[in-house]
Amino acid sequence: MSRRVVVTGMGAITPIGHSVEAFWDGVKKGETGFDRITAFDTAEYKAVLAAEVKNFKAADYMDGKAARRMERFSQFAVAAAKEAIADAGLDMEQEDAWRVGCAIGSGIGSLQSMEREYDRLTQKGPGRVNPMMIPMMISNMAAGNVSIQFGLMGKSINVVTACATGTNSIGEAFRTIQYGDADVMVAGGTEGSVTPLGISGFTALTALSTSTDPARCSIPFDKDRNGFVMGEGAGVVVLEELEHAKKRGAHIYAEVAGYGCSSDAFHITSPREDGAGAAKAMEQAVADAGARMEDITYINAHGTSTHHNDLYETRAIKLAFGDHAKKIHVNSTKSMIGHLLGAAGAVEFITCVKTIEEGYIHRTVGFEEAEEEMDLDYCKTAYTEHVPYALSNSLGFGGHNSSILLKEYND
Repeated sequence: MSRRVVVTGMGAITPIGHSVEAFWDGVKKGETGFDRITAFDTAEYKAVLAAEVKNFKAADYMDGKAARRMERFSQFAVAAAKEAIADAGLDMEQEDAWRVGCAIGSGIGSLQSMEREYDRLTQKGPGRVNPMMIPMMISNMAAGNVSIQFGLMGKSINVVTACATGTNSIGEAFRTIQYGDADVMVAGGTEGSVTPLGISGFTALTALSTSTDPARCSIPFDKDRNGFVMGEGAGVVVLEELEHAKKRGAHIYAEVAGYGCSSDAFHITSPREDGAGAAKAMEQAVADAGARMEDITYINAHGTSTHHNDLYETRAIKLAFGDHAKKIHVNSTKSMIGHLLGAAGAVEFITCVKTIEEGYIHRTVGFEEAEEEMDLDYCKTAYTEHVPYALSNSLGFGGHNSSILLKEYND
């Protein structure tokens, strides 16, 4: 028999706040983190807006020497993990460290390191490349650094499924606890890829919005949407086996109820046009929870603000839920913080927890009008109502589909 898994801690570094409280306050106010890119000169770039994390100082969260041995994505992860572990009241001196694991993924790792060291290689030769380049660059170093910083000696994994990374990481942590491989998992996603290579690469794919108006750049489900806006940050949660959490008197935010995954097996960047892959992931998550499709009244959509994603995800929701789809509130947190790539699903998971906790469904900021086939409730306005279940979708390049279902905790 699988074990019940609950959420006992949360941490976030986002473009609209450096903590869960600040982030969620910004969400409720409808704040956005979009502005002209400051990390580099965008004079020759078609995409000039991003949702950057502002005024982040790694030394506020960790030892300065340790921070210098981490790239931005790892620093974000450690900072968010620190908040999540403190929020959970998790005292590692009281825990069996071999039973506390880490599942924090990054879709890309450090493009900054690649760019910087390639310049050194070409300008000064191979002997001048930083010996720390590889340990700072590779995507598993977020999980590695968090495990080192907090003494987590259990399973340590880095799931990389592009934009589904955060959701898959939390889902795999959920499974790890369910089947007894750990009692506690620190899980989530992190990303810091607002760099020349990152922006130019996604622009070349025609994936990024070329809007110069911060109010009309990331507008999921809107008929004028023309691409996503790159964001950055991290979301980390503490998942815990229910009895373990109760024994130590932990505050329980919500229960992780179900998890579903599928592959489109269709195209490296485009979702299946009929939405069948994403629909299957949603169906699996609901079935895994032992819930009915009619029980779901809220979906935090992948909702990237690209033409294909939003249309095909709409088709997926209709395919999975049938007529009930019209009764579901569907919103996109990316309307405020952009697309955090590997961190997106993790921050959106936190949004789902807060939605259940407060009974508040945020509006999709910037959404005004959809085209004819886009006829679901995309939350033009916010709602205040009881939310017993929250379903979060993440869809990644390569055809990765991941859905995770949270529910209100009842003992």
